[in-house]
Amino acid sequence: MREFIVEADGGSRGNPGPAGYGAVVSDAATGETLVEAAEYLGVATNNVAEYRGLLAGLRAARELDPQARVHVRMDSKLVIEQMTGRWKIKHPAMKPLAAQAALVFPPERVTYEWIPRAQNKHADRLANEAMDAGKRGEAWSAAASRAALDLPRPEPSGPPGDATAGAARARAALASASGGSAADARPAEATPTPGETAGPEAASVGATVAGPDGVRADAEARAARAIGTGAAPASGAAGTGAEAEGARASGATGADADARAAGTGAAPEGTTVAEAAGAASGATGTGAAPEAAGAEAKADADLRAARAVATPTAGWAPADLGAPATFVLLRHGETPLTPQKRFSGSGGSDPSLSSVGREQAEKAAEFLARRGTVQAVVASPLARTRETAGIVAARLGLDVTVEDGLRETDFGAWEGLTFGEVRERHPDDLNAWLSSPDAEPTGGGESFTATAARVAATRDRLTAEYRGRTVLLVTHVTPIKTLIRLALGAPPESLFRMELSAASLSAVAYYADGNASVRLFNDTSHLR
Repeated sequence: MREFIVEADGGSRGNPGPAGYGAVVSDAATGETLVEAAEYLGVATNNVAEYRGLLAGLRAARELDPQARVHVRMDSKLVIEQMTGRWKIKHPAMKPLAAQAALVFPPERVTYEWIPRAQNKHADRLANEAMDAGKRGEAWSAAASRAALDLPRPEPSGPPGDATAGAARARAALASASGGSAADARPAEATPTPGETAGPEAASVGATVAGPDGVRADAEARAARAIGTGAAPASGAAGTGAEAEGARASGATGADADARAAGTGAAPEGTTVAEAAGAASGATGTGAAPEAAGAEAKADADLRAARAVATPTAGWAPADLGAPATFVLLRHGETPLTPQKRFSGSGGSDPSLSSVGREQAEKAAEFLARRGTVQAVVASPLARTRETAGIVAARLGLDVTVEDGLRETDFGAWEGLTFGEVRERHPDDLNAWLSSPDAEPTGGGESFTATAARVAATRDRLTAEYRGRTVLLVTHVTPIKTLIRLALGAPPESLFRMELSAASLSAVAYYADGNASVRLFNDTSHLR
């Protein structure tokens, strides 16, 4: 079952006075913003605006998936306590709004959490954008919103020229082009993770890349958020390739700071949400919300990162594109050939998983079951992927669909050989293969160009079929690296500069306008 985070806020400049709300719906697994909503309400109270924001957020989540679970996060103690039934609802203007909110999803699929203001800045900025637009006599526009882009981020760290500094320059250029400041364009701080060292099946790429060890700061939590920015720099130690392992792509957005419109008041009394559920109308009125003591407490890094927006919806991926098709890419577990670093494509012996590989698949299954976001499982037809997919699907309670387009490259006469053996026996063919994506392995195998065409066609078919859904693709090194390469618009030779471990997880989101966002690459935290 899919899970959404709804963050909502409302404000009134006068209480009652000119009011507006903002709401954000994000994917609980990736932190990706799926929908932004905001509206100017005219004259209303702070509390009514907050309830209107909650209602808008819940309705937007239902539009994405009426069967989803929803976790609501707001800095309004009043709304949270009333919606959970711990406080009574006394004011007549809020009873019908609470009743409407309670009916959007079944109560057992909605949970509520109070958060400090510092953790609700995205929704707060949307509410203020709506009020600013109303003051100008305009309607709030999702296309013009800067709520996500304007959230302050920490300065990049790391040596000059690394990926974090490069991202800083790119964001600064974007901010300059749109009239923003450099501070508006600061990137998430990247935290490198150490690379994996287990031996790969040498099945698709002729050179691996080794990188510096980094700090492992709650790697599984970062993987669950499927962060897609801030790759650690790599230094190139040559090696074998294909199903090559160990990667270091991570990042997290930082804390934000700004002010919001607020009201004051006392804890209300009267009817509960359940008692109010018979009412239904959107009237406005008066009423005040209590302020939470110590609301400006420091936000925890993981809580901030859970709301990370690797592809901001403002300007890059407009909210009206709807939910993307999200591919969670799982490389199969180890086979007996993996530790020996042998080419193992679709034209060889088709090995099954080893005992280590089955254990890796079980760990991946447990991790994905805890996230609860995968809605379908699709696998390559080869034995190792079907076995991995079967283990995961059984844990998730899903069926496995076999897709031939996800099979590994055919390595021709190189199947079963190590990289060194291929260099000894077929040096000219190997050099040509390393130099050109059009070159085929010895004996009429499949070129990377042919593989890319097959994978791209499969991608297009699956994104159309699973639009707005999250699907697990259980496949191999070359298809996964190719999907990442195509999503990034990187050249074919980039395949030789990626590492991919057995049973690792990657993720790419595909939007309706044809754009893609890489959310995660080669995470193995679930295996540790």
